[in-house]
Amino acid sequence: MPLTPLSASPPARGGLFSYENGLVLLLGMTFGFAYFDRTALNFLTPFIVPDLALSNTQVGLLSSGLSITWALSAYVIGRWSDSAGVRKPFLLTFIAVFCACSFLSGIAPTFMLLLVARMIMGAAEGPVLPVCLAIVNAESSPHRRGINAGFMQNFFGTLLGAVLAPLVLVALANAFNWRVAFYVAGIPGLLCGLAIWLWVREPQDSRPVTQHEHIDLWQMLRVRNIWLCCLISICMIGNVVVLLAFLPLYLTTVRDYSTTLMSWVMSVAGMAGPFAFLVPALSDRIGRKPATVVFSFAAILAPLAALYFHGPPTLLAAIMFGGMLSAGVFPLFMGIIPGETISRRHAATAMGLIVCVGELGGGVATPVVAGWLADRSTLAAPLVIAAAAAAIAGALALLLKETAPVKVGAST
Repeated sequence: MPLTPLSASPPARGGLFSYENGLVLLLGMTFGFAYFDRTALNFLTPFIVPDLALSNTQVGLLSSGLSITWALSAYVIGRWSDSAGVRKPFLLTFIAVFCACSFLSGIAPTFMLLLVARMIMGAAEGPVLPVCLAIVNAESSPHRRGINAGFMQNFFGTLLGAVLAPLVLVALANAFNWRVAFYVAGIPGLLCGLAIWLWVREPQDSRPVTQHEHIDLWQMLRVRNIWLCCLISICMIGNVVVLLAFLPLYLTTVRDYSTTLMSWVMSVAGMAGPFAFLVPALSDRIGRKPATVVFSFAAILAPLAALYFHGPPTLLAAIMFGGMLSAGVFPLFMGIIPGETISRRHAATAMGLIVCVGELGGGVATPVVAGWLADRSTLAAPLVIAAAAAAIAGALALLLKETAPVKVGAST
């Protein structure tokens, strides 16, 4: 069957306290706390490693295990959600599961039980983003899809998962222990789930996908924007994961920064995340394609500045801040562009597929390759890979077909 673009978009909703605004706020907090739970292990590792006597390999497995199940479930459950024609029951179920896994992480007495808890958590959290994006996409006014998706994914994901999480979790671990931190991490998600159950409605155009409308994986991958977004996802996720994994080490060992100075530079650069929602907001006005092209290329700035800029650390941090505004392209290629390319009834499948491919190729494979090359050359190799990945993403974005209503018509 042909993959028809969006039609019959919902009318604009007015007022500060509109359903549309409330939905973006609530689902943004839901995804933010899911990401909060995902990153919790990273910040609690210094407490967990000595307590459970973990090796570096085991620490790596805990991260990789969650990433793999996150990736696979994003596609499988997203597709299931499309087939069933409902969003809300899936979202509520997986919120309950990932919150339970946060509690399970806290009581884990061994590495193996902790690994199982994290992998189940990944399977539960993977579909949260594509399902939330599908709901927001369906309920947004055409001229606000970009800013709504960006606010939900960029602002809340970064604010809660990257800014608030280390402050709260480390403080709890210091005041009590790392197990208490995991227990507390699961509570906000449960509260969000309760609010969704009481207040969020099923999108009005939801209905099961019939056999005639069914789209298999290869049919979807033949859609130009979908396979391009999959490749862009690999490159951009690879850029971010490799940069975050190796940049602190490069700054402290090659550039000879102190750990305090390194953490300050990384923190300032990371503050770009909450502001990155301005990128999809800008795409509502100038189009999805130019915004994706410009800010994918902008991701080159951070690794190249670390490699070649030898000025003051404050200026280095400022350059990296500009480069990390590229986080704003993630809602574009993960949610907005695929959601505007095909029917809403297949939106969660397409979004889940892009998340899955990106996580497997960029989040799992790319850092392994980067580390292998670093062992055989220098720590500059991962940064070169990060810069190259961003350049390839920008080049791929040049091939996208424009989908923004402002460019192709307000009815799409």
